[in-house]
Amino acid sequence: MNFYQSQLKLKPYSRGFHLITDFVIKSIPEIKEIKIGILQIFIKHTSASLTINENADPTVRTDFENHLNKMVPENEPYYTHNYEGSDDMPAHIKTSLMGSNVQIPITKGELNLGIWQGIYLCEHRNYGGSRSLVITAFGK
Repeated sequence: MNFYQSQLKLKPYSRGFHLITDFVIKSIPEIKEIKIGILQIFIKHTSASLTINENADPTVRTDFENHLNKMVPENEPYYTHNYEGSDDMPAHIKTSLMGSNVQIPITKGELNLGIWQGIYLCEHRNYGGSRSLVITAFGK
């Protein structure tokens, strides 16, 4: 079994859901050496998350943002963690709901995603800044 790991620093993105599949693949070319394995992507932040979903229609990403904002609204009077801005505590909750990592099978040197699937960076802050990912591929 072989293990490979890289870190990817993403440029700052606006609040919302952004496809990062191509950036991830380019950051760890050793995937091509794995016949069967797993790619794990971990985000090193508490106010942005990762998920896998449709990569074709951009309205899906808009709908995700709109729905999460209704599920976890800003400026709720019961939030006590509010000194970093009205978007901060909701961003932490959204991150916990969405998750800080994803795993994808590697088959014959490629990510074995469905035809319409892509990896999303879910930016939950208005001004989140750059985001760092740890990308680990392992297999044989």
